[in-house]
Amino acid sequence: MHLAIQLIGSFGIFLLLLAAGMAVPFAIAIPGVIYLLMQNGVTALKGIGLVTWGSMNSFTLTAIPLFVLMAEMMQRSGLSFRIYRGLAKIVARLPGGLLQTNIVGCALFASISGSSVATAASIGGVALPQLVQRNYDKRLSAGSLAAGGTLGILLPPSIAMIIYGSFTDTSVAKLFMAGVVPGFMLTLMFMAYIAVRAQFGGTVPRGVNETAQTWLGALADVVPFALLIGAIMGSIYAGWATPTEAASGGCLFSLILCLIWGDMTWRNFVQAMQRTVQVCGNLMFIIYAAYIYAYAIGVAGVGESVTSWLVGLQLSHLEFFGALFVLYTVLGCLVESIGMIVITVPLLYPVLGHYGIDPIWFGVILVMYVELGQISPPIGINLFVIQSIWDGELGDVVMGTIPFHIIMFVLLFLLAAFPQLALWLPSQMN
Repeated sequence: MHLAIQLIGSFGIFLLLLAAGMAVPFAIAIPGVIYLLMQNGVTALKGIGLVTWGSMNSFTLTAIPLFVLMAEMMQRSGLSFRIYRGLAKIVARLPGGLLQTNIVGCALFASISGSSVATAASIGGVALPQLVQRNYDKRLSAGSLAAGGTLGILLPPSIAMIIYGSFTDTSVAKLFMAGVVPGFMLTLMFMAYIAVRAQFGGTVPRGVNETAQTWLGALADVVPFALLIGAIMGSIYAGWATPTEAASGGCLFSLILCLIWGDMTWRNFVQAMQRTVQVCGNLMFIIYAAYIYAYAIGVAGVGESVTSWLVGLQLSHLEFFGALFVLYTVLGCLVESIGMIVITVPLLYPVLGHYGIDPIWFGVILVMYVELGQISPPIGINLFVIQSIWDGELGDVVMGTIPFHIIMFVLLFLLAAFPQLALWLPSQMN
């Protein structure tokens, strides 16, 4: 009980620091250090040096800057516009017009970037001016881009899955493959909802037919990126390359695409590198701070206490899943997405074995909850990304995402009822 009170207190300090406007890494690290001092005094801080080396000396984490660099090069060279242009012509005959392009474009770019923020910003920056110009429904337009951007952390490669894998020693390659089927299902469910909305008219078009010549031109815009995605994921699935090795090859291929099809100047390349350093510096700082927090609760034996307490409750699988649902739904409204992973995984992961939960399946479920958090007010980051690139109200963005929230909840329950939706493809890997 004493440990539980201290843990709740440290987590309360974390939330208070966030509410006060402190940066996420400091808000995580400070309660961890305080917790260490409460347990063993100043001597407990001696282990931070080993934690620093152990947390950052990770081959798995090296994939993150490579995938971020791929996305930044695509964005800086203008290739994100080319992807959107080609997809707009290919899916033009589907009910919903450019709204369908939003979802498909986000899914395709997600398979390059691994980041929901980069996906929402890249596709949103290209799409929103055209949607506003053509008088599309504002709420649905903004909602489709905010929700479509979340595909960036479910469809591989996924930065969130890399971080989860580094904390749990779970195969990142299998986590990537586990996200493929749910990712495609979520994409199709989003598209189906837009198609249904289009049938009721209003400001959502029903779709138009394009000529064969237009289709060929569109394929020229899209095929190079499809080959890039196929090369990355195919090499991982076949066992020819680790995610880091596939990402390094993907960076080289992306640079070639940017030089041939995009506007990749030396200045754009330098800007892409600078932005990659900024993004990855922030991510790595959060991960490092989380390792300090995990070390603190490990020293105090909180993990074992939490495991014993949860096991003592004798929850059924359904009740445990319901508890996770409540926990991450609340956290998603309060805590930044990566913070959700790095704070909760060290506590919950030891419990999975007792309930016979596959860590790969749990990784997909966790990423789904993170997706929900990214479009949940008040701090859903994708909401602010879309708000920052258009002149509408934040309330319109929030209202536009509500139907997509419901769709995500449906997929979560499908994954709970049929775990093989996530586990079948990883089981087929070499």
